[in-house]
Amino acid sequence: MNQEAMNQEGHLLAEARRLVRELQALGGAQAPARLRSRVLAELQIGDAYFPLETPLGQVYIAYSVHGISAVLRAATAEAFESAFHALLGRLCYPAEEPPVRLKRAVERQLRGERQPLLQFDLRGLSEFERAVLLKALEIPYGQIRPYAWVAREIGRPKAVRAVGTALANNPVPLVIPCHRVVRSDGDLGNYGMGGTAAKRTILAAEGLDTEQMETLTRSGVRYFGSDTTRIFCFPTCRHARRVTAGHMMRFHSEEEAVDAGYRPCKVCRPA
Repeated sequence: MNQEAMNQEGHLLAEARRLVRELQALGGAQAPARLRSRVLAELQIGDAYFPLETPLGQVYIAYSVHGISAVLRAATAEAFESAFHALLGRLCYPAEEPPVRLKRAVERQLRGERQPLLQFDLRGLSEFERAVLLKALEIPYGQIRPYAWVAREIGRPKAVRAVGTALANNPVPLVIPCHRVVRSDGDLGNYGMGGTAAKRTILAAEGLDTEQMETLTRSGVRYFGSDTTRIFCFPTCRHARRVTAGHMMRFHSEEEAVDAGYRPCKVCRPA
């Protein structure tokens, strides 16, 4: 081999070694956040998210092509990403621009305004869990219903405890309003986004008189009735709110109301 060939071979070997070093260095490289987000979005292997101010402070809302997938409180975006992965086992990334229609729709729902139904990504939940959450979604703004009501409405009247578990594991709180479901004795119960105090805050923001509800709970009153219509309702039902003090009847149980000659409201369906 002549000198020129040897020099060329040495040059190629040096180039090969340099390329190997550069490839090895890629193992510790981090893709730019924007590029990572675009790749995950393009491949549809992660959910986008954006922050939103609510009566409970800032939350993060994740969504996929199927709908809203998670609503969580977190100190930072990084903490949210970690919590999201632990909850759903998927990656998430910050949306470059929050989707205007989705953001406005969520804000309107949190204000109790009428709007088209939101879509939800509830993959991974059982049929029972989905039924519980979608039934909770039917509870009107500023009203509450007991766990037993949800169980009866979905055709599983004996599954009250399981209903409570499904609501406690709701991945989309606030937007799917599990805060509007309370214990059968009227007690507000716990809440995964900050305990009873947070539950009281969000219900008060919806116009519910939580002090009155807690007073009724202590007195054992579960239903209001009208002595003119002979109908009984849950105390927060819109029809119950129209009954004047002079015509208001109070009942401690369904049996007491029925025995008094009252029939259940067809709107709030207390029995």
